[in-house]
Amino acid sequence: MNVLDLIMNAQGGNAVRQAGAQVGLGETETATALSALVPALAAGFQRNAQSPDGLAGLLGALASGGHQRYVDDPTTLAHQDAVADGNGILGHVLGSKDASRGVADRASTQTGISPEILKRLLPIAASLVMGALSRQRAQGGLSSMTANAGAGSGGLLDMLTPLVDKNRDGSIVDDVGGMIGRVFGRS
Repeated sequence: MNVLDLIMNAQGGNAVRQAGAQVGLGETETATALSALVPALAAGFQRNAQSPDGLAGLLGALASGGHQRYVDDPTTLAHQDAVADGNGILGHVLGSKDASRGVADRASTQTGISPEILKRLLPIAASLVMGALSRQRAQGGLSSMTANAGAGSGGLLDMLTPLVDKNRDGSIVDDVGGMIGRVFGRS
């Protein structure tokens, strides 16, 4: 199951409803927004995980961050620390507030939802992505996830690949490059 599916199905859809409640969106609008935001986040996670330091940092955060609570108990998304965690995640994954704004602006174009609302939803979405990845780590065990971290091995990167490989050519290189270029206005 990919990350977006885990988020959409978390607690019978309660994670989606709770995320939407935090920013004033209904369930359908929230699902639409997450469908636009999560692939951009997945591309950032995937890009960071390509380096040994990035992968080690991600696995360390998954092991110690307690992020699984966001998908196991969506009411935790109402707490300010969910937004603070999400903003920290965005800093690591996207690198700058400008990149985050670019993701929100692009998602707004795709969905018709206000970029201001999407900017508020983005840290919650980042917390949910980490929660979904953390849940996968807990179910498969850290050593299993570390051993299977590479793409095509059934591990962490395989959860992200379906969201990033838009043209289904088996390579995410062109897709991640295109997403990053669009975020920074280079495509």
